[in-house]
This record gives sequence, structure tokens and C-alpha cells, in this order.
Amino acid sequence: MGVRKREMADRIKAEKKQIAFAKLNNCPTSPRKMRLVADLVRGEKVERALQILKFSSKEASRRLEILLLSAIANWQAKNEDADLEDADLFVKEIRVDGGTMLKRLRPAPQGRAHRIRKRSNHVTLVLGSNNNTQS
Repeated sequence: MGVRKREMADRIKAEKKQIAFAKLNNCPTSPRKMRLVADLVRGEKVERALQILKFSSKEASRRLEILLLSAIANWQAKNEDADLEDADLFVKEIRVDGGTMLKRLRPAPQGRAHRIRKRSNHVTLVLGSNNNTQS
């Protein structure tokens, strides 16, 4: 293995240590409602994001709060020697994608039926660290 490849591999490994992510699959909330809450915390520092989610009245904020705590725990597992306060973590990326749809039928007048689509979503949350002094 060449020196440049090894240096590149070490750099990529160090960058991967700076980020942590968590996923929430098949959450039974429509993606549109979840995106309203996700937009509130995108780019925010972790402490501020937790406060926003805790005091938001939306039902989707409870699920995102748990997901954010999970991502923080994943970051701590990756960086056991690092201090959480010194890391300066922030929500680097939060993505809400549509999940599977449950299709149901509701009776309608004159013998017809209307289709009801019960939507779900997948949320991917990526935390980044502004502190690059770790190695």
C-alpha cells in the first residue's frame, strides 16, 4: 500500500470519526408533517436542537428527539475518549424520505369507495463536529 493511499485512508477514518448518524425507519407519520419539524433543527447545535424538540407541540418532535439522542449516543460510542461539550456537535444533515404506504378503503356514497393512504417516513439524522483538533 502506497504512502498516499495510507494517508488518504487515515484522513477518511478521521473524518468518519467526526460524524455519527441515526436512522428511523417506517415512522407512522406523514413525511410532510415530519419535514416541518426537521426543518426547525437542521443546522442547529445539538443542545439547541434538543430544546427546540422538547418544547415543540408537534407529535413528530417526540420521535425526532429520541432519534437525536440516539445519534448523540452513537457519536459517544465512536469517540469514547472525547468530551461531548468540547466536541461542538451540530445537526449536519437531516433527511426525511417517504416510506411504505398502507392503503385502506373508506366507504363512500352510492356504493363507491375512496382510497386512504396512511403514509410513513424514513428519517436519517447526521451529526457533525466543528472541533477538528482531535486525532
